[in-house]
Amino acid sequence: MDPTALLGLATATLWGASTAFVPPQPITYTKTPSWNTQNHQRPTTSSSLPVSIGLGPEDKKTSTEELRIILGEDGQPLPYITDHEPYRLARLSKADIAADNWYASILESNSPSFLGEVSSKALNKILTPVELVDEPTYEYGHEEWTPYVSKRLPTSPLYPAYGLERFGLPICRRGAEAWRHFDVGGMCEVDYSGAVEGAGTEIELSEEETADIIASLKTKGAWLDDDSCTARLVYINGRFSPSLSKQTTLIKNLDSTYFDGTNELSEQTMSYLNRLPDGFTDELAAEVPDEMKGPLTSLKKLSGPDHCVGEPTSQFAINNQQGTAAFAALNSVKAGSVGYIEVEDGVELEKPVLIVNAQTPSGGKAGDDENGVSIHPRVLCVAHDESRLSLIQSNVDLKEDSDETPVATFVNGFTQMLVGARANVTHSYLEESGGAVTPRVEMSDEELEAAAKSTSTAPFVANPREVESKRPGLRNTHFQTIDVHVTGEGGEFASSLMQLGGTGRARIAISTTLLRPGASSTINGFALSGGAQRSDMRTNIHHIAQGTFSKQDQRNMVGGRSTASFRGRIRVEQSAQQMDSEQLSRTILLSDHARIWATPSLEIIADDVKCTHGATVSDLSEEELFYLRSRGLDVVTARNILMYAFAEEIACNVDQAIAGEFDDENGLRSRIINRLQAIVPEGEKEFVGGEFQSV
Repeated sequence: MDPTALLGLATATLWGASTAFVPPQPITYTKTPSWNTQNHQRPTTSSSLPVSIGLGPEDKKTSTEELRIILGEDGQPLPYITDHEPYRLARLSKADIAADNWYASILESNSPSFLGEVSSKALNKILTPVELVDEPTYEYGHEEWTPYVSKRLPTSPLYPAYGLERFGLPICRRGAEAWRHFDVGGMCEVDYSGAVEGAGTEIELSEEETADIIASLKTKGAWLDDDSCTARLVYINGRFSPSLSKQTTLIKNLDSTYFDGTNELSEQTMSYLNRLPDGFTDELAAEVPDEMKGPLTSLKKLSGPDHCVGEPTSQFAINNQQGTAAFAALNSVKAGSVGYIEVEDGVELEKPVLIVNAQTPSGGKAGDDENGVSIHPRVLCVAHDESRLSLIQSNVDLKEDSDETPVATFVNGFTQMLVGARANVTHSYLEESGGAVTPRVEMSDEELEAAAKSTSTAPFVANPREVESKRPGLRNTHFQTIDVHVTGEGGEFASSLMQLGGTGRARIAISTTLLRPGASSTINGFALSGGAQRSDMRTNIHHIAQGTFSKQDQRNMVGGRSTASFRGRIRVEQSAQQMDSEQLSRTILLSDHARIWATPSLEIIADDVKCTHGATVSDLSEEELFYLRSRGLDVVTARNILMYAFAEEIACNVDQAIAGEFDDENGLRSRIINRLQAIVPEGEKEFVGGEFQSV
């Protein structure tokens, strides 16, 4: 069935409508039946504790079939609740309703679906609500019996997990653990329901337009000539450009003809495209050997029964997720094509593969309305056994100086990568869209007046806070989900993530799953935040097989009046004995008005492991600044040098083909320095010494 037709049918079934799609329509905030509207009050007995821990079977079992009478505070019996549907929406707040309507407006936008079965399955997953059923209980002796069982009083209603009230996948919530400290409210105030004109088709460019775009991409460091890369796939506003691309037999763009039966894809490729992150695809991408329980194939049963995550729709599981499943599924529904990279067994690509996603100020939007536009880039990369690949993904803006009216843009990218046995995949991700932030937004009016009279590296702006608030890039949102599975023994994956752009809200979430012995993962991340930006970087490294290794080095630099957050999660399953993992997050705060939340975390079920993690937050070292200033450098230049040295330790891991030479004016080094100049603090600061001042 056509995915567009399925959308109308599924939504009519879900919301009880026969002709219209209800979710995008704003709904009013009304109270649904709850404890406050019933003729009884919530019980306050100790039996309302959510978890009960048993010590084993009793000599005399208490019959659970007998009708228990539970009294309320007034001494009257409380009625049993058997129908939970009236309570499904009872906990929704106004902000939750706004988030649901915002998501639904993008889902039901005018752009059709192009990925056939992939789109249909994702749409069905989104629109099928979770069942309101109690957690199953088992008799003692059953293989899935556990004393850690969540119990519900029969007089209490059963609610869906936070974010699952209206959809089958958890939607972003302002207070949810996965979205804590992110600007969910500000994002949902911007309408991104506009569609890209010609979505799902190739964009045709004249020779002059092609030359202009190539010149622009070169100045932004997002271009490799044909003799410098194995292949190159270029997308403008989500539409594939053949004239700008270099394709091969196995590195190409998959358009709608590969999903409507005209061209065929293998069942394995389709299964990869149908996978969803955050555990909503329960089957592991590869079997995991385990001497105790045999091959492991189910994600929700790992380390079970006492320490398993369980169903992904449970509140416990959602609290540990990245919140990416709903947006990965949205990408499957709305993506116009797929950038496909496959490296066969034993093939080592000497030159990198480049994928460029570029946006124009108009976003390619059809129509003259004021709505923003959503773009959904999709990439699938499969590296077979004993292969070698370097993949570069670059996100930039085009035609920034044109007369086109800027529109708010929501980029929702989804990259899937599978790494075979003894394969080596190096991944570089550069996010440089959204323009440049406004300097000196952290300074008071008095400090601005003093700065105007002095020599500085950045141009003087009379009222930087006002200028920043009106900057078009501040209305943009950039999401990128990267889902990696190392499916072969000795497979190696290394990723360098550079979040450098001026987008108002940016979020990069990467998850790597190590499924075979000897598999390894290295993640190097750098997040630069300034002006009034809100940035978020989340990582999840999942050790499942024995003898795996991971290392993570995260750097954050936060200035202006921006807010940044980092959450790095490492989970070690019971089957992942003798693994080794290192995690370190280091942050430099450049302003008293900047904020950072850095949360490295370890969840260890195995008992024979080696794990370390830590986090530091500091300002630039005054001692190091004094050393540079004593040699004739002014304070701004000295700070810029230290800031670049901090970023360079991550930037040096980016593929040198795209990073450029040391003195290249369009190279990564020069671009980072230009970005740093917009957030480098000026003026003198009170010296606050100490042993742990420098990171």
